[in-house]
Amino acid sequence: MSVLTDTAGSHAPPAAHRGRPRGPRESRWSMIAATGFLALIALYMLLPVYWLIVSATKTQGDLVATFGFWFSEWNLSENLRQLVAQQDGIFLRWMLNSLLYAGAGAAVGTLLAAMAGYALAKFAFRGREFVFSVVLGGVLVPATALALPLFLMFSEVGATNTFWSVFLPSIVSPFGVYLSRIFAAASVPDDVIEAARIDGAGDFRTFFTIALRLMSPALVTIYLFQFVVIWNNFLLPLIMLQNERLYPLTLGLSTWQSQISRVPELQVLTVTGSLVSVVPIVVTFLVLQRYWRAGLAAGAVKA
Repeated sequence: MSVLTDTAGSHAPPAAHRGRPRGPRESRWSMIAATGFLALIALYMLLPVYWLIVSATKTQGDLVATFGFWFSEWNLSENLRQLVAQQDGIFLRWMLNSLLYAGAGAAVGTLLAAMAGYALAKFAFRGREFVFSVVLGGVLVPATALALPLFLMFSEVGATNTFWSVFLPSIVSPFGVYLSRIFAAASVPDDVIEAARIDGAGDFRTFFTIALRLMSPALVTIYLFQFVVIWNNFLLPLIMLQNERLYPLTLGLSTWQSQISRVPELQVLTVTGSLVSVVPIVVTFLVLQRYWRAGLAAGAVKA
């Protein structure tokens, strides 16, 4: 009798497993449907990029006469040579302008957003919530609504048609301030700040030596968002700038696009320039990708 009891008990599931609820099992068809839907979304997103790559390899005649989604005579190297030589290398100047606007503007904007968000999260002062509400209001205001007021402000001080008329508005990021405050409140412990103050560190030293490192995953996110927004900015340079040497890539390529009816050769150069303009964004994402992964891994093991 005892043997039977022991045998039956040995096959009984542990108590910890008996009370554990079992999750829903995914059917094979639901997985196939989900995979197919995601594949369609990926195809929809990548199809314009594929068309851009194919079109940039064609001659002007093939671009007009052949099927848009299939390769023809390979002419990418010649297109790149003509792109660089057009108007005494104006494309390279536009590329440099975009890198300055987006790279430096995103870096300065990220630093300012981090400082503002950290102050709103860790310092108690009168009117803090009102200031944060104003920042949230800035997130909701579209950039198109601010373009004309910015032009009027810069025209009053005679700063239109200058590098600063595009750069200075680009370093303001209400969304970056919002994200910095949320992340600073969650990732920078008050005990660490208090310990730094006891050791004699001032507020600026605490921020630059401790808080910035703890906030680095959020700062990378803010930088990427800001970089892409500034890189794709079109309306503000269109309103502010008249000097072609100050144009970013978006405005310069749009200028070529508007001249295609008079100069048809600019069509293939515009397409090739559009392909080249995507490269810095892709490189930026690939370079900063490991910092995202490091931040996700660090957050996964926090108690």
